[in-house]
Formats: sequence, structure tokens, C-alpha cells
Amino acid sequence: DKIKDMKIAEIKLDHLQMIVDESGKNTPTLRKLKVMYGLVYDYAVKHEIIPPAKRDLVSYVDIKQAGNPNKRDRTPFSKKEIKLLWNAKDNIYVGIVLMLIHTGVRIGEMLELKKEDVHLDERWFFVRESKTDSGVREVPIAEKVVPFFEYWMQQDCEYLLCTPDGQPFTYRNYYDSYWTAVMKELNMEHKPHDTRHTCVSLLTSAGVDERILKKIVGHKGQGVTEQVYTHVDLPDKLIAINKI
Repeated sequence: DKIKDMKIAEIKLDHLQMIVDESGKNTPTLRKLKVMYGLVYDYAVKHEIIPPAKRDLVSYVDIKQAGNPNKRDRTPFSKKEIKLLWNAKDNIYVGIVLMLIHTGVRIGEMLELKKEDVHLDERWFFVRESKTDSGVREVPIAEKVVPFFEYWMQQDCEYLLCTPDGQPFTYRNYYDSYWTAVMKELNMEHKPHDTRHTCVSLLTSAGVDERILKKIVGHKGQGVTEQVYTHVDLPDKLIAINKI
């Protein structure tokens, strides 16, 4: 709002930096903002609204100090809560929570998972698209959550998880209609991403080697050169995931 009425030729680096500093956003969002800055300035140069040298302004915008003071702490599910989930496992939507906890996938990765990428006979599935390069990976399926996967594989839908009418979930639909209902029913306060932190916590407590842990959950630090999709690591991943 502070710069929306300014002509682009009048905007200085301090103005662009101010937007970043006052945004309260974290690095992923600010990275997108910086890309958007670049596109705007490319357009302005192309149409001779500003000189080409002005385009370099964007490269000096610093997003390294990003941070949202209102960011919600990620709290893993406690052992007591996990036990409550297992006690309520006959609810198919509670089953989804347990699937998330015992795979460590991001909620978006689970909702976008197609049946063609699930290999129940070998106990793994392939995350084909992820928010990071390291997120593209083979994920082992723990024996204890196999029945949940079997249930969803029998449903008439291209995607593993689907709505009662066979349509793929959107995040908003799943969160508002199903996740929230489960949390309310079991008197818990968690966001879907807490399941991922829970998986990491459980694997760590079980003494799983950090390199295997990273390959299971697709954490940063597992570079592209470390990614192996030839089943070489799958036995180790299966042993690790079955420890929790």
C-alpha cells in the first residue's frame, strides 16, 4: 500500500526493501516476491519505462533476514495423542492422520499422490512433485499403516485420497471438513504439518541414521546428487520407518 501510487521510476531500493522488512513473511514467500519484482522491472525495461540499469535494483533486495514473528510453533503429536489416534483408527480420516505421521510426507504431497505411484506390494510410494528438489523421493510404507493404504487404494479415484464422491481433495476442503473435525473429536490442537514434525521426532528417538531420515522425509540437506531412485535405499528406509 505504501508504494502503490508511486511511479516505478520513483521507486528506490529502500522502498523495495521496506516492503520485505515489514511483510512479516518467511523466506519462501519473499523469494516469490523478489521474482515478482524482477518480472515487473523486466516489463518496465522492455517498454522503455525505466533504463536497463534500473533492473539491477532488484538484485540488491535482501531477503536473508526474513522472519514472521507470528509464525506458529510446530508441535509434534505426543505419545498419548498418538495412542488416542490409534484407538480411533476405525475412523478413516483418523487413519489419514496416522498415515501422515508414519510417512512424514507434507500434506500437499499426500493429497496429490496418485494410485499409480503407490506400490503396496513393495511397501513404498513415489512423491513425484514436491516443494523442494529433495522432496522428490521414494517413501516407505510402515507395516502398521498398510491397512489404511489398502482401504484408500480400493476407492474409485485416480488419487489415493478422495472425497466421498470420488473427487481429489483440495487442501482447503480436506482441512476444513475433515482434519478440523478429527482434531475437534479427539480434543487436539494440531495443524497437518505437525504430523511431519512428529515423524521426524519419532525417527530421531528411534535412533535412525540422519541420512536415512532425510531421505525418508525429503529434508533440505539431501542434495540432488544424493537422491537415488533405484531401490538401493528402500530396504534401509523400510527398516527405519518400521521402528516407529
